[in-house]
Amino acid sequence: MLSFFRSYYPYQYVSLLGLLLLIRLPLLLHPFPLLIPELNWMLVGEQMSDGHLLYRDIWDSVSPLSAVVYWGLHTLFGRSALSLHVAATVVSVFQIVYFNYLTNNRDIYPDRSFWPGLIYMLFLHLSFDCLTLSPVLMSTSFLLLAFGTLIKQMDRRGATDEVFEVGFYIGIASLFYLPSALFIIWATISLLFYTGSSFRQHSLSLFGFLFPIAATVLFYYLNNCLDDFNRNLLASVFRVRQYSLSDFQSLIASLLVPLGLGILGFLSLFRSTSRFVNFQQRIQQIMAIWFATSVLTIALMPFLAPMLFLSFVPPMAYFTFFYFENVRKAWLAELGFSVAFGLMLLLFYQGILGLIPGAELGRLSSLRVRSAPLPDNIRNQHILIIGEDLSAYRQNRPATPYLNWDLAKYDLKNLDNYDAVINVFKHFQQDPPDYIIDRENVVDKLFQRAPALAARYQQTNTAGVYKRKN
Repeated sequence: MLSFFRSYYPYQYVSLLGLLLLIRLPLLLHPFPLLIPELNWMLVGEQMSDGHLLYRDIWDSVSPLSAVVYWGLHTLFGRSALSLHVAATVVSVFQIVYFNYLTNNRDIYPDRSFWPGLIYMLFLHLSFDCLTLSPVLMSTSFLLLAFGTLIKQMDRRGATDEVFEVGFYIGIASLFYLPSALFIIWATISLLFYTGSSFRQHSLSLFGFLFPIAATVLFYYLNNCLDDFNRNLLASVFRVRQYSLSDFQSLIASLLVPLGLGILGFLSLFRSTSRFVNFQQRIQQIMAIWFATSVLTIALMPFLAPMLFLSFVPPMAYFTFFYFENVRKAWLAELGFSVAFGLMLLLFYQGILGLIPGAELGRLSSLRVRSAPLPDNIRNQHILIIGEDLSAYRQNRPATPYLNWDLAKYDLKNLDNYDAVINVFKHFQQDPPDYIIDRENVVDKLFQRAPALAARYQQTNTAGVYKRKN
């Protein structure tokens, strides 16, 4: 496979994208397990389609531009997980083509080939959850655009006012996935040490970063819900952890091959520095800083899953190229890549198809939506789930803003506070649920604090389920 993609001809793009579809098509046609984050994103898009404003009317920590994309997909296709997978494939095609184009047209490597695109395409398949349209996947597209603009500045004698674009792309990436804001550190260090940028151009880059964020803050300020924006998004990245999804074995297994190859490629550079011009050596250092910045984002991740590590793909793919390039015997490089290709796809398909009987590795069981233990008559109803398990929303629609339990705790776990009781009562007035599913034993205390709500609901035969009276 390496020998086939060694040549640099335009028709190879067709071969590369054909290989991508060949890998993904069997899974796109196979019944795909619905993931908890996917259900959450679809619910956000559905609520926004009904005219609700994110953060004020929908208490969730998804970043604003990602929510707008989910809103658009729901408007076009309804509550469809397949639309997320198809859209993710389109975004993946862009990243593969752009990364391959960038590395070759900017002479990032000594020789031109389709290896960068091939390796990048393979590393996008860390796990089957990477097939969905996650905020990290969308954010990484704009980080790549920032990288392309940055190396354009490095290829000149001095930086230009286009550095504004670098900051702007990172600002947009942050509005898709908030932890990506840390990449402004990456851009600042890169501009400082590897370009001839002046203080004015550093200021332009920072202004470009702040401009889309400030526009978003202004939007919520004009809608009189800046406090909601701050609590549900800005503050949540530091303290809200929405899911308990610590499937470390699957996570480590999915990262083992690409991370190992990336490290081996990085180490191989110390044996071949004479081949690279100064520009290429600076690119290597910038990519090392990218990787270090990606490591910093781990502390801000809302949960642990392979899909959240897609920002690691560009530096891992970049350095992996050097490993195979420096293998002296072509057949040995071909064998090594074939083994890596086979191992990654084995874990990728194992996640859905269960190729290894009885093995849970790669299955991400804790990430999947399970069947909700509810009566059959609770279908297509407006419900409120008090707790982390969102599975009952699969057949129902959410009522009240309390979609994210960790954020809902500000009110529902603070019922000794008069303002919190008033907020809950107001939300029930505006969007009353037909059923309340109480997994946290909150309702009894709520009804004590708000007798008017207690008069409207009655407990059913199912424990923790309350029905609104006719």
